[in-house]
Amino acid sequence: MKTQITKLGLWALFALALAVAAVSCEDEPYKYKVADGKPVIYMIRPAGNAQDTLITSSYMEQSLCIVGDNLRSVVEMYFNDVPAVLNNSYMTDHTILVDVPGTIPGEVSNTIYFINSQKDTVKYDFQVLVPGPSLLSMSNEYQQAGEEAVLVGDYFIDDPNVPLTVTFSGNKEAEIKSFTKNSITVVVPDGAEEGPVTISTVYGTVSSVFHYMDNRGILFDFDTDPRRKAHGWHNDHMDLITDETSLSGNYLRIGNGSVTMSEAGGWDDSNFSFEYWPGDWTDPVSYNDSPLLTDYADFSDWENMSMKFELNIPASNPWSAGAMQIIPAGLDKISGSGAGVDIYGNTCAGANNTFFKLEKEGGLNVPRALYQPWAAQADGMFHTDGKWITVTIPFSTFIYGFDGTESSLSLSEKEFTSLTIFVVGGPEGVECNPIIKLDNIRAVPNK
Repeated sequence: MKTQITKLGLWALFALALAVAAVSCEDEPYKYKVADGKPVIYMIRPAGNAQDTLITSSYMEQSLCIVGDNLRSVVEMYFNDVPAVLNNSYMTDHTILVDVPGTIPGEVSNTIYFINSQKDTVKYDFQVLVPGPSLLSMSNEYQQAGEEAVLVGDYFIDDPNVPLTVTFSGNKEAEIKSFTKNSITVVVPDGAEEGPVTISTVYGTVSSVFHYMDNRGILFDFDTDPRRKAHGWHNDHMDLITDETSLSGNYLRIGNGSVTMSEAGGWDDSNFSFEYWPGDWTDPVSYNDSPLLTDYADFSDWENMSMKFELNIPASNPWSAGAMQIIPAGLDKISGSGAGVDIYGNTCAGANNTFFKLEKEGGLNVPRALYQPWAAQADGMFHTDGKWITVTIPFSTFIYGFDGTESSLSLSEKEFTSLTIFVVGGPEGVECNPIIKLDNIRAVPNK
């Protein structure tokens, strides 16, 4: 059946549409509207509860409350020459909540500019403070002199009158190849010595917590004491290599490029593990040939320390399966001897793998770090393009069990006598034949 609409019906529908539109407008009486006229600024205070605190300056990215009259007339706001982001949900006739922009101004006038829809401008004296530089990390803390390294941090500012400088210990200034606000590429200078790196800008100077050529808390450099080799069940399977890719002397190689790691990170401790379990086969247990790692680093402030090492993975043999389980454990969990009592009266568990396993399998499931950078890559493959990089893992993140859930145990100073590194388990990955090179395993402050 055909539907017929008369002229009267058309007029009725049109009238209904007008009525709906009118009602819709009346339903939004609080819709934001830009006001006419100019704004008046009385004061600026921090956003939040500090209503009695009036300020004339603030650091970048801080939240402010602008107090005045007719503030809904503002359609643009600039701190120096940098525009602020206005959200009309936080704008009333008498207040504006706004964040100081995080971009460093090109021209500093120490002024906020309030602009209305007629392009009239009201000025208010206010200084944007730029923090001094921060320095967080170095791409390779063992980079050789004459080679490039990347420093990462924030507020790296070059000023014509006070240039950006990078100085290594030994008072050796580095050549700056390029920089952004958050990174600087430098050439490591000849004669650079072990110690912090210092960055100076027009806004201040900072020295790094990390050290270049860090020699603090060295547990394994694989060349000389404190320890140069493994001590556990798989001593004979450890590969110590010196070749053209070496940082200096030997490095530890896990995986030789011909052994396959399954997509599930299958158990293969003969090819993908490193064990250092202290204790000699004597009665009582002694430590002449395999000392405690606590003899080589002070772990009393372990919560403010990190494990660091240099890592090199060639592009030809990327890592795409298996989690690197990094496990410190005390003598009561694992030792390189038979079970018994040591020369200090400590109870030693002896050589075992119970400490490693899940509780439901009868294990202790001691806390560990799970390092699996491949899992964060878009293609599920990780390599360093054959270059050495520095890896930093805070001990405060050593909280996981074998399967990635949180361990029921926790670390303490006495748990750092041994170290096991085993690439196994983790999320499902892609079968691979990785070559993982490690050097300079150390425990150092991170604050």
